[in-house]
Amino acid sequence: MSPLHTRRRRLTAVAVALPLLAGGTALAGQATAESPVHTITSEVHDSVGTLFTATNHLVDIPGVVPVGEEGHVGKEYIVVWAGDENVADTSGQDIADTPLAVGAVKELSELPTDLPGQDFLAVIDADADSATYGQVVNTVTLGPLPENEPHHMQYIHTAGDSIYAGGLFSDITYVFDTDKLPLLELSGVSNPVDTPCGSVPDAYWVLEDGTAYGTYMGGPDVPGPCQYTNGEIRVGNGFAGSPGSVVRLDREGRTLAEVPAALPTAEFPEDCHNLPVLPTATCANPHGIQVREDLDTMVTSDYCEPRNIILDPVKAPDHKLCRPTVRTWDITDRNNPVVRNVTKLPDGPRRETNPAHEENQAIMETTVTNLPENKGAFAESMCGGAIFYAPDITAPEPAWREVFDNTTAALSVDPDVIEGGGCDGGGWVQTSLDDKYLYHAVIGRGPGAQFPEDQGTTKMIYTLDIQALVAAGDSVECTIDTILEVAEGGEEADCPALVDVLEVTDTTSGGPHWGALDNYVANGDGTYSETTDVDRIAYSNYFVARTGIDGNHRVCIADVEDGVMTVDEDFRDEARGGTCVDFNRLRWPHGETGNAKPHSMIFAVAGGDVR
Repeated sequence: MSPLHTRRRRLTAVAVALPLLAGGTALAGQATAESPVHTITSEVHDSVGTLFTATNHLVDIPGVVPVGEEGHVGKEYIVVWAGDENVADTSGQDIADTPLAVGAVKELSELPTDLPGQDFLAVIDADADSATYGQVVNTVTLGPLPENEPHHMQYIHTAGDSIYAGGLFSDITYVFDTDKLPLLELSGVSNPVDTPCGSVPDAYWVLEDGTAYGTYMGGPDVPGPCQYTNGEIRVGNGFAGSPGSVVRLDREGRTLAEVPAALPTAEFPEDCHNLPVLPTATCANPHGIQVREDLDTMVTSDYCEPRNIILDPVKAPDHKLCRPTVRTWDITDRNNPVVRNVTKLPDGPRRETNPAHEENQAIMETTVTNLPENKGAFAESMCGGAIFYAPDITAPEPAWREVFDNTTAALSVDPDVIEGGGCDGGGWVQTSLDDKYLYHAVIGRGPGAQFPEDQGTTKMIYTLDIQALVAAGDSVECTIDTILEVAEGGEEADCPALVDVLEVTDTTSGGPHWGALDNYVANGDGTYSETTDVDRIAYSNYFVARTGIDGNHRVCIADVEDGVMTVDEDFRDEARGGTCVDFNRLRWPHGETGNAKPHSMIFAVAGGDVR
């Protein structure tokens, strides 16, 4: 029998240098065409004996040395989970815009980067005082599977945490050890056999003991009844369908538990449709996940049956395949989380031509408050364009209410917006670690999405001041229930106040989808400390190309002061010199593989460099 999750490393020969800078010109301290790249590979066998590899391509420049090796300098990095862009990413718009021609076939020799390539983690220097700030100093390519469609990792990294990274299409979770940053070692792989009752891994939350919960948004690998690790059984309609599950993984990627996200009884049959139809209707397609261990409570948000949103140009036949629901869980037994409540979020005052654009449609993300005295949580709707809040997630039936409409933020940038926030692509939502602010990324809605006169809405990240809302405790009054409040914000005194809108200029089909808080601060001696006073966020402009929503493939940093965001002009691409790190490039440390798609990122520091 093949060994389970065995782990080896090998150091290969120094590779020939790759020209990382355009025009042969290098900034001080940066790699040049003469800078060598060191390759270091870690290997893991999964539970069925398949060999998986992670190969680091470390650029040989001062300070870019793993912990424990001569010349190591403590640095903060941004780790980005990125996919290779190739011909498989053709969208419906690409098809519509292709001129008709007889024999218009592309030769493979003409497009060497169109073939599927390796997905990878990019490690970027995030030390603002470093000469190599903004440089990709390592790429960690994965084998043997291409086309994972890299999606999310955990929301935030703390000292010593492993990285949990999911492949949306491959149904695989990869686990990486961060102790030797900028080197990353593969420590485990969870494959579909390990999580038979769920598919399409989405997001992760790392617990204090280093294990993690992950949301598996899609249904069981095989249609029919599936038995979970707690002995319960649910009937599903198959891979990427319904119902999804929540999985607990250890640092080697082993499944400690897989539990049902669906109730044993029907959930809102009038709203929770399934295709094919299930004997027990469910909205259990968990996407976002956040945890309050001190409250023994977890919150997940239900998005859509995932296979119905990646069929571009074919679209789902029923808008009720996307979900209006949020779940709270009792996690007292960490290996047997139990759904405590499923809440259908309220519809708001907007009355949309397209019912899929109503406020409570496609609840993508959720975020908890952080301070011990606070018990609230937020949720946001990707197609609904709204923010919801519950003041006490430990209650048997949390009282969720709408507290902000994205229309207010869009109008502050463009007063001529004529259509509301419906289906404007809200994504990442995160409370600041001191519970003062809420940050929200919005892809933006393209012109004409609702009707020909629709001018679309702003691509943006905005900040809300949530202090009054959180301080209200169980006596919250804020409710968005009039059209005036949709446009101008809530009238009640405890409603979130719009602090700032960072408009993102992007002429592609997408905008900012994901972000991350920088929870580290430099001590000035090569070490770092964790902080709740966050003064930087990173964000990326990419969603899922096969949905028809792509983006400009850039990763940016915004400096934050009292909720006001300013793009960091010093965080520049090493090749083109412009603001933000551009993943549309020919050359990477691992070779000339062309453009890549950065979906998620986290700030990270090696555990030994944190004091």
